[in-house]
Amino acid sequence: MHVQVEHSGLLKCWLAEFILSFSCTCYVFAITRLLSIFNDGDAVPRSTIDDEYANAPEKDPKILLTTSRNPSAPLTQFVKELKIVFPNAQRMNRGGQVISEIIETCRSHDFTDVILVHENRGVPDGIVISHLPFGPTAYFGLLNVVTRHDIKDKKSMGTMSEAYPHLIFDKFSTKLGERTVNILKHLFPVPKPDTKRILTFANQSDYISFRHHVYEKHGGPKSIELKEVGPRFELRLYQIKLGTMDQDEAQIEWVIKPYMNTSKKRTLLGD
Repeated sequence: MHVQVEHSGLLKCWLAEFILSFSCTCYVFAITRLLSIFNDGDAVPRSTIDDEYANAPEKDPKILLTTSRNPSAPLTQFVKELKIVFPNAQRMNRGGQVISEIIETCRSHDFTDVILVHENRGVPDGIVISHLPFGPTAYFGLLNVVTRHDIKDKKSMGTMSEAYPHLIFDKFSTKLGERTVNILKHLFPVPKPDTKRILTFANQSDYISFRHHVYEKHGGPKSIELKEVGPRFELRLYQIKLGTMDQDEAQIEWVIKPYMNTSKKRTLLGD
C-alpha cells in the first residue's frame, strides 16, 4: 500500500486498507496515526518534470473556478461546494467568455490555477485543471458526483470548514501517479498542524475517489468522531498537456489510449 500524506511534514503514515472501503472505523485509525507522526524533517521528492511548480512554495494557490457555458442547477450547486473544497478559490460566472480570455485575465491577476467544470445533460462529467502561467493542464472525467446538498443523512454530516486541509493520497506509486499527485496537491495551501479537516484522494484501478471529512477529539487519541462533509466524486485522468487549456498546440505529455489495457491488467497511476 502506497500512501502519501502531504503538508506539515506528514509524510509517513501506515494505514489499514481504509481508503478503498471508506470505513469510518479505519478512518479514525488513520487520523489517530496521522496525529502522532509529525516529522518536520521529511520532504516530498520533486521530479524534474514538475519544474512548473518550482515557485509554488513561495505563495498560496489562488484559484479561479468556473463552468462550461449556461450551467445547469446541479452543476452550479456542485461548483459552489467545490469553492469551499479549494481554499482561496474564487467562483466566476463565465457568461460568454471564451477560454483564452479567462486564461489571460487570470494571468494578469496572479491566479495560479484555473479549474473548469463541465457537464453533459445536466450531469457534471469533467474537470480541467490548468496551472498558470504556463501549464500543465490535466483533464479528468468526473463520475458519481454526490453533493453535500444531496446527502440524505444530514444529522451525521460535518460542518463545512474553510480551514486549510490535510491531504491523503493513496496508491499513486507510478511516475504518472506522482505527476497526478503534484498537480492536485498544489491546489491546496499548507495547513496548520492542528487542522481537523482531511481530504482523501484514493486511487483504485485508475479511478480516484475523493472524500472530505472533519474530525473531533473528545479526549484521548482513540476517542475520535469522524464526519463526512461532502461533496464526494470519482475522477478518471485521461490527458495531461504541457501548456494551458487555451493552447491547442501544446505538447501532449500523456493521454489514455484504449489499447493500453492488455489481457494482463495494468494500472497506470499505481497499485
